[in-house]
Amino acid sequence: MLRFLALFITSLLVLFTLDVLTVVEVHVIDPFNALLATISAKLIALFGGDAISQGKVILSIGTGLAVSIERVCNGIEAVIILVSAMIAFPARWSHKLVGIVLGTLAIQSLNLVRIISLYYLHQWSSVWFEWFHSYIWQALIVLDALIMFLLWLRYLPRPPVAPDVSPPSDESATAQAPA
Repeated sequence: MLRFLALFITSLLVLFTLDVLTVVEVHVIDPFNALLATISAKLIALFGGDAISQGKVILSIGTGLAVSIERVCNGIEAVIILVSAMIAFPARWSHKLVGIVLGTLAIQSLNLVRIISLYYLHQWSSVWFEWFHSYIWQALIVLDALIMFLLWLRYLPRPPVAPDVSPPSDESATAQAPA
């Protein structure tokens, strides 16, 4: 347990430190946020909405209202928590990689639902938008990471149980000896 906690905390510190570096923000985070905005706008348009994306902003052509995908709105923090937990857990690296890929896809899929729902909430009510943005969706994205970690643990192959080959005790040896 101590090994898991030490690796988990170390991984969190390293990954969150990388996450806040300006070079990572410019070359990874901002393009990723723009990609999320593009995908979200295309999904909204696919289902009849009037959204377009401009960088990391999703804009309604009809109302002029827009939402911007910022650093903490992209699901990366939840992915960092999930990745740190999977790295810290004693399992084969091949299993960790599968879990990280599937978990990241699950978190980002839910995050797209989050972004699109917040886009529509913003069109309807700024009060509800703020409430869902600040409280409900933040908790649900982190809960998604926890659920993905628990599912990953559930489907990890179990190590084989070694048979108990302890030597017989003196009592059992004398009880079985012929008279």
